[in-house]
Amino acid sequence: MHPLSRRPSDPPSQRTSPRRFLRRALPSGLFALAVLVSGTTASALSAPAGADGPGGGGRATQHRVAADPTPPQGSFFSTVAIDNGATVGAPAVGDNRSHGDLWPNCWSDDDNVYGAYGDGVGFGGDDNASDIGVAQITGMPGNLNGTQLAEGDQVGQVWNADHTRKPTGMACVGGTLYLAVQDLATDFNDAPAATVAKSTDHGRTWTWDHSAPMFSAGVFSTVMFLDYGKAYSNAPDGYVYAYGLDGNWRDSFNDRVKDPQDLYLARVPKDAVQDRSAWQFASGFDGSGAPTWSSDIAQKAPVLHDERRVYPDVYTDGRIENLSVVSQGGIVYDKPLNRYIYTSWTEYTFEFYESPTPWGPWRRMDAKDFGGYPWTHAKHGGYATTIPSKYISADGKSMWLQSNVCPCGGGIGDQWAYTFSLRRMHLEPYTATQPGNTPDPQHNLARDTGTVGVERATHFGNTGFYNDGDTAQNEDDWNDENKSASWWGYTWPRSYTMNKVVYTTGNMFGDGGWFARDLRVQVRRDHTWTDVGGLTASPAYPNDSSAGPNHTYTFTFDPTVGDGVRVIGAPGGTRTFTSIAELAVYYGTS
Repeated sequence: MHPLSRRPSDPPSQRTSPRRFLRRALPSGLFALAVLVSGTTASALSAPAGADGPGGGGRATQHRVAADPTPPQGSFFSTVAIDNGATVGAPAVGDNRSHGDLWPNCWSDDDNVYGAYGDGVGFGGDDNASDIGVAQITGMPGNLNGTQLAEGDQVGQVWNADHTRKPTGMACVGGTLYLAVQDLATDFNDAPAATVAKSTDHGRTWTWDHSAPMFSAGVFSTVMFLDYGKAYSNAPDGYVYAYGLDGNWRDSFNDRVKDPQDLYLARVPKDAVQDRSAWQFASGFDGSGAPTWSSDIAQKAPVLHDERRVYPDVYTDGRIENLSVVSQGGIVYDKPLNRYIYTSWTEYTFEFYESPTPWGPWRRMDAKDFGGYPWTHAKHGGYATTIPSKYISADGKSMWLQSNVCPCGGGIGDQWAYTFSLRRMHLEPYTATQPGNTPDPQHNLARDTGTVGVERATHFGNTGFYNDGDTAQNEDDWNDENKSASWWGYTWPRSYTMNKVVYTTGNMFGDGGWFARDLRVQVRRDHTWTDVGGLTASPAYPNDSSAGPNHTYTFTFDPTVGDGVRVIGAPGGTRTFTSIAELAVYYGTS
């Protein structure tokens, strides 16, 4: 959202859900496609065994499986590492110009990335601000350049009063570009319509049906195209696949429409993307496990259903809370790993999912909590999260994630990430291993290659402090949330035997910094965290502010095997947070 178009917050009296008081305006531009159908909750699709690839076109007897409240934790990845903030952009993060936000993107046949932005100048002059625009992005991260192509009425139209145009998805099919454009309310709380524009000259001119939107009544009105790589070359068949949300693009802060919980899937022949009658929607499975497709949008069933809420209770008056987790982001096919990755987000977190097929079964992959505001250049979350397929490494493990932060909200006070902004992300697939480490009281496992720090949240983004050997510094997990658990630890792409954790506190503050009770050690094994046995602490942890600052506690326990370890407990103080300076892990002699 452009700073000049910021809207005031809705009064708390308009809120109807428990603890859903809107205490400030949306940090302009948090454009995500988080939807839940405006009325009904269909049973979610759950791909049966054997449904491991695109296909299936039958109208045979279909099966639907009742939706669980949230997808289970996935087991495909062992570690997920993501930078605490954006470090590169187009042309660069930090040039303090209002380039815009959202940036759904695709990789075309000319080897360039094309992206669409909302509420900014794109790569035109400072007098070129528009609610929507399209740009060409050349180069690779660290050496990116943007070229302005089209904006405003050249790209789309508004169908409803008190709404603006916003991009939600892009697909590059051969040399043809498709752009999904939605109507988004000026208060960001409903998205009633969407259509698809087409360009055959790499984004310079666009055509669409001016008579009516392709999607209306808030149904499938946030459209995100599946990113199948350069020119859609990784697609397994002759279809373009698109995901959609009903109602709104993210949590509807004033509850005018239902909050997002469901992600839907559609397909359309590559040569008929703008023909609404050619679209088919995933509606169930046939007896062989192949998905069934229906031309009747009323028959669609969600491929992902997630009822979770994050940040149910925040301390600072004026901050949004109790947020749904399904939002406008992106879905990319990571071909080297043969995995589909959905990047969603909330006001304070990134939410990641993975699946072996476009229709599931989708599993929770990871979440990254950036905490309450203010944010900094070094540590910030963002919205409209996507992974551009062009920037995925040859082995599929390293990539760049795009997200945005608007200076008009409570996050960052300048335009650092209000552009095509990228941060590094690295994934390690899970491989079952046997521990190969032998007793060595000097070998700090936290310093081994591949170690990834894990925490409840990070206040300053100093995650490198955990295992750098300096016990006289501080990171904490203050995140403005009244939370019941806090933890500090590591995950690895391999198993270790361990029997000792050495935890050094960070600073103590008047309102927190210590564990209040139930401090213990857990290890991760078979993707599940469990308490260790035989735990002792020296010295005894006091469960109050006398625990620090920068005091060291040694926890010993029965030798155990795992590919992760953490200290976890209930945070203390009036703002419920803990601190850390260092966390070392050993397998020593008894």
